[in-house]
Amino acid sequence: MTANHHLDDASIVRYASGDFSTEFVVVSASHLAMCSVCRKAVALAETAGGTYLDTLDTVELADDALPALMQRLDDEAAGTTAGASPAALPEHGQEDTLPLPLRRVVSTPLDAISWKSVGPGIHKHDIQVNKETGQSLFMLKIAPGKKVPEHGHGGGEMTLVLSGSYRDDLGWFGPGDIADLDEHVQHQPHVDSITPCICLVATEAPTRFTGWISRIVQPFVGI
Repeated sequence: MTANHHLDDASIVRYASGDFSTEFVVVSASHLAMCSVCRKAVALAETAGGTYLDTLDTVELADDALPALMQRLDDEAAGTTAGASPAALPEHGQEDTLPLPLRRVVSTPLDAISWKSVGPGIHKHDIQVNKETGQSLFMLKIAPGKKVPEHGHGGGEMTLVLSGSYRDDLGWFGPGDIADLDEHVQHQPHVDSITPCICLVATEAPTRFTGWISRIVQPFVGI
């Protein structure tokens, strides 16, 4: 599968260098599993980073450097560490199956996910991966024809379409497409598929809704 909407160049570099939080790693890696274009871009960024490191002077490591590194790897969710080789992630063309990096943190198939209603036609499934970051990772299932209330973002946000599709001012987003957004973007996604649109979302900060009703209920729905 080759997506039409890709990771931003800055996100490619951040992923390759291990600069993302676990929440954003899960979404980025899930997109890479569905997008050969971004896998190649990450591979190039990793190669460039390795070439740069070869030019640096060597430094002596602390005695506990290796044990500390191994502990950090153990603490990360398997298969979701930033910089993991995207070539190891399989192509994913079946809409009813979760990408491998997402399956590492969600143990149930897509059709067995437990959903919580957060509004008319909108359901949410929270995914806990790292409480220390203060960031959020969750899935949304939005009914056909439903419009998400117009909103902006308090920080970075990544939305990966797993099944179904939606349209907004940025274009049409189908399975494998990722919306890699910052705090300057304001939009109102409208589901145009005949089946629910299911997305994986990582956010740095709570969404900023423009409507007063949405702002009132936001603390209760946790988006």
